[in-house]
Amino acid sequence: MNWLETVRTGLEAVLSHRLRSGLTVLGILIGIAAVMLTVGLGLGAQKQISQQINSLGSNLLIVTPGSVTSSSGVRGGFGTASTLTVADATALTSKVVAPDIAAVAPTVQRSESLSTGTSNWTTTVVGTMPDWLPVRARTVDSGRFLTSQDVSDHAAVVVLAATTAQELFGARDAVGQTVTITDVPLTVVGVLSTAGSTAVANEDDQAIVPLTTASGRLFGGANRFSLQAIYLQAQSSDTLSAAYQEAESELSTMHHVLSPASADFTITSQQSILNTATSVTQTLTVLLGGIAAISLLVGGVGVMNIMLVSVTERIREIGLRKALGATPRVIRRQFLVEASVLGLAGGVLGVLLGVAAGIGLSRLISQPIVISATATLGALAVAVAIGLVFGVYPASRAARLAPIEALRSE
Repeated sequence: MNWLETVRTGLEAVLSHRLRSGLTVLGILIGIAAVMLTVGLGLGAQKQISQQINSLGSNLLIVTPGSVTSSSGVRGGFGTASTLTVADATALTSKVVAPDIAAVAPTVQRSESLSTGTSNWTTTVVGTMPDWLPVRARTVDSGRFLTSQDVSDHAAVVVLAATTAQELFGARDAVGQTVTITDVPLTVVGVLSTAGSTAVANEDDQAIVPLTTASGRLFGGANRFSLQAIYLQAQSSDTLSAAYQEAESELSTMHHVLSPASADFTITSQQSILNTATSVTQTLTVLLGGIAAISLLVGGVGVMNIMLVSVTERIREIGLRKALGATPRVIRRQFLVEASVLGLAGGVLGVLLGVAAGIGLSRLISQPIVISATATLGALAVAVAIGLVFGVYPASRAARLAPIEALRSE
């Protein structure tokens, strides 16, 4: 019996017991679909996190102050100290000191109320430099961004993010309008393009003003000249590590830091944030995928049971085939083909169900579900492998039957 005849005979055997075959396929189908959905959810979460972190800027390093300890001994968290200054940021712009740093954007920020003649809105007011725009990978939708002249002149100008402009001016063009922050009227010179929200903040809800204007005219308090963060952009992703070391070395020298443990600042790389977030989602994906894979094991056991029943029901057929010259190899091959057909059918239907459920579920929960080609092909391969692995024993049992004993069986 050649391979074509073996496949034809196997398909006929599967189709002759449609209900039993259908129930077997159902077990594999559910397992494949469940694994695809859990893996797709994990990949979607990783993609979403990566996009959110990358939206902060490209090749980004973030320098934040250290912690502060109150007079009663209560230690604040990282970022609560007032140890970063404009002098620190200026030092990092030197190509002699930090040749691998492309741009520097010092920032101060407070939550303030913005008002116009007819409306008001509370948002984050960020004081910064012109390099903030490329460092944070942002673009201007209308008008312009801050200039060096604005910083030098302590200019009363502001650039609004998309949501802030919408809340204050609705459908009207915000450029040229006037907003008031802490009794200081500012002219809107630009509106930023939409960037979306991250896990940290809504990037579309903020107002950007010159650093000198924020520190000197808008913000009060003894720490108004201290920086909340310094954003650094490396020349490229390949020089990110070098830029990190240059910034750490220069700031340690300026702050008289003798050991890393005593540093009064923290430098966080974009990649470290991404790696931490990704490791969490990968762990959850593996955990959920493992739970879903249990259903695949159940489906494999179902294939074995069905094939064992098939062997029992077809003992006389097996004996007749052997009496007519069929070798154990041919008998084994026929039952393995039947098991493979069941596995492949369950795999194909499971993939189709997984893709359809992924599309529908992503729209329902507003969470991306990534169905990759690799995962799809892998699912099909696993389904066929399940059929083969769990079909080996029934096929071997059929191949070992003696022709005389099989023909005598009732």
